[in-house]
Amino acid sequence: MSRKQETQRADIYSRITDRIVEDLARGVKPWMKPWHDRNMHGRITRPLRHNGQPYSGMNVLLLWSEGMARGFSSPMWMTFKQALELGAAVRKGETGSTVVFASRFTKTEADGSGVEVDREIPFLKTYTVFNVEQIDDLPEHYHHRPAPVADPVTRIEVVDRFFRNTGAVIRHGGNQAFFAPSSDHIQMPPFESFRDTASYYATLSHEATHWVGASHRLNRDLSRYNKDRSERAREELIAELGSCFLCADLGIVPELEPRPDHASYLASWLKVLSEDRRAIFQAAAHAQRAVTFLHDLQPGPAEEKVAA
Repeated sequence: MSRKQETQRADIYSRITDRIVEDLARGVKPWMKPWHDRNMHGRITRPLRHNGQPYSGMNVLLLWSEGMARGFSSPMWMTFKQALELGAAVRKGETGSTVVFASRFTKTEADGSGVEVDREIPFLKTYTVFNVEQIDDLPEHYHHRPAPVADPVTRIEVVDRFFRNTGAVIRHGGNQAFFAPSSDHIQMPPFESFRDTASYYATLSHEATHWVGASHRLNRDLSRYNKDRSERAREELIAELGSCFLCADLGIVPELEPRPDHASYLASWLKVLSEDRRAIFQAAAHAQRAVTFLHDLQPGPAEEKVAA
């Protein structure tokens, strides 16, 4: 990678991290913004591409933040070119929002012995998208995509089944929620001790993100969690983002009020993000992998039919 490309990539990390640090310095967790908007109550989803496919990882945070800051109610976004291909056009004077694309390419080069080896090189670039509310002449269905909202009882049945399908050992008792790597179980306070049903499942989503990180699952290094404050802050950030992503997928509200045992993390996150401009990107990527892992544990349609 050239020095110019490396500088551009570092600038992307810095620009986006600076925005998040600014929110955290004001005591605002940017990934929680959507749920604090009364107009969005019960309608939070991940941001969607023009084809209805959800965004993932860091782009969820970026577009949630942009949508809230600019007052968009639609979760759907597309590029200037995609709008043109649909016979539509971005309104004059509208400004786009930044999303990122991270990938790797393989470069063949000679090692010290003159033997050709393949080396994977990561790259990161940005591109611009517009919310459908900034675009004229789109087909009508882009402006009217009513998401079916299940009644509360049905919704909770679906969420309950989701966690049961993970196979995680979930025990109840005491007044703390945590994942215990040594015994590989999730400990939850009694259901009745939570403010409401959604709070219970939001907390379980957080702990399930920790659970996925165990060595025999995604193998995130949890060994230094109790020894290193910085490592603990990074892991808690992953779990918090994972919980938000999963809550959006399952149609439940995350923990809007910080848990007493998590109150100190805001300062720790500020320190980590200020010292490491890539930390939020890495945390979002780990959170996305965790949520994808949990979804992959769910049975397919054929398996559900057999089970029924």
